[in-house]
Amino acid sequence: MTKPSSDVPGSSLTWLTFDDVAERLGVSRARVKRLVEDHALGSRSIDGRRLIPDIFLADGEPVHHLRGTLISLHDAGYDDDEACEWMITPNDIVGTTPIEALRASRKTEVRRAIQFLAF
Repeated sequence: MTKPSSDVPGSSLTWLTFDDVAERLGVSRARVKRLVEDHALGSRSIDGRRLIPDIFLADGEPVHHLRGTLISLHDAGYDDDEACEWMITPNDIVGTTPIEALRASRKTEVRRAIQFLAF
């Protein structure tokens, strides 16, 4: 686990390596890599390493609806780092961070906020 410097958005979060996530999910590191490639988990590059915020995990699996949300962000033109940052940054439309809204089963509000990104 790592804590990035304070100039990184979401720096108050705990950031996990792929090995950390593999251990938490009870899967291989290769499986975690596939989850990131398939957008079931988001990650960002910090100090040359791809890290996953621990808040993207709940009850031993990726947060429900995270995959569809990350795909929507990619469709809106966001790359992996930008999508991860958007998910952990407070959003006025959602009223909290999008990932917290997903964790509270407020998918519709998050997807509505993504629609405004296209304009």
